[in-house]
Amino acid sequence: MAIAAAVVIVPLGVLFFLSGLIVNFIQAVCFVLIRPLSKNTYRRINRAVAELLWLELVWLVDWWAGVKIQVYTDSETFKLMGQEHALVICNHRSDIDWLVGWVLAQRSGCLGSTLAVMKKSSKLLPVIGWSMWFSEYLFLERSWAKDETTLKSGLQRLRDYPLPFWLALFVEGTQFTQAKLLAAQEYATSAGMAVPRNVLIPRTKGFVTAVSHMRTFVPAIYDVTVAIPKTSPAPTMIRLFKGQPSVMHVHLKRHLMKDLPETDDAVAQWCKDAFAAKDKLLDKHAAEGSFGEQLQDTGRPVKSLLVVVCWAILLVLGALKFFQWSSLLSSWKGLTFSAAALAIVTILMQILIQFSQSERSTPAKVIPAKPKNRGEISGTQDKRQ
Repeated sequence: MAIAAAVVIVPLGVLFFLSGLIVNFIQAVCFVLIRPLSKNTYRRINRAVAELLWLELVWLVDWWAGVKIQVYTDSETFKLMGQEHALVICNHRSDIDWLVGWVLAQRSGCLGSTLAVMKKSSKLLPVIGWSMWFSEYLFLERSWAKDETTLKSGLQRLRDYPLPFWLALFVEGTQFTQAKLLAAQEYATSAGMAVPRNVLIPRTKGFVTAVSHMRTFVPAIYDVTVAIPKTSPAPTMIRLFKGQPSVMHVHLKRHLMKDLPETDDAVAQWCKDAFAAKDKLLDKHAAEGSFGEQLQDTGRPVKSLLVVVCWAILLVLGALKFFQWSSLLSSWKGLTFSAAALAIVTILMQILIQFSQSERSTPAKVIPAKPKNRGEISGTQDKRQ
């Protein structure tokens, strides 16, 4: 990693790591003491506490890097965002798509209750993974035989969630790359399907399960399409830490859950049709440079900036008091300990960056013909016989 990036990552990493440990501690205390007495009270408190951590990453997008996120949707949908439960499906275009979702959730007032289907390994990440676990994210192992029960039970737990939530599901299962697109195109050709140009072929089993378990208490599906204008560099975590801006266009279409078909096969086909429409929409975006619909003003709220400033003041004052009490910087032993602690934080932040980019490096696999739709929920391209 470049030295300049490391210089930025160290102080930001220290701030995020220490504030995150405080958030994790509060979440753990609430989980042990409050959740057994009232699950709804725990969820309301955790929603506010988790938001204090997620807002630091929103600040990174909004105020540090100045990434501009332009949202295209109709006025009615824009007003309903954050006012209802929603299942969110999105193409996976960049390694900060999840952060884009958090920014939109923050604008809609439901950042603390935004959930996602994640790889099981992600819950082991210090701070961010632990906070996701306390926040009831769904963690899967990329094996349907193991994940089916986990997914169904996780979805059922959301039935009595007391506040509007978004559950994000990347049905492509992996981040878009040209190599993966080529594999998807070869598969589509061999299977007699429409050949995609801008998206991967969705894996529908997880989506079908989500719809079948959520249609009675989740009123809407948010069909999100993310595009990067040709005039903007692709956003990455490294660019964010360096404070380098980008532009991202987001198209959002709201579908009523009650309008989806009843049978599993028909729901799976609906998902495939939605991605075929998404593919055409991305063609239009490439030709015109925008999605051509009503552009909504999402602004840049100061809430994330205030939270980061407050965290910084609190931790700086706490650190000064600690150093005065411990005389940690007055000896070689103390200096060595401090340097080691900074190195650990830097390594942890690099692990976070590598995790966010891991899907990009996942090799694509050529898919044999005659599929039977045995796709997994996340991971590399399906193996279908």
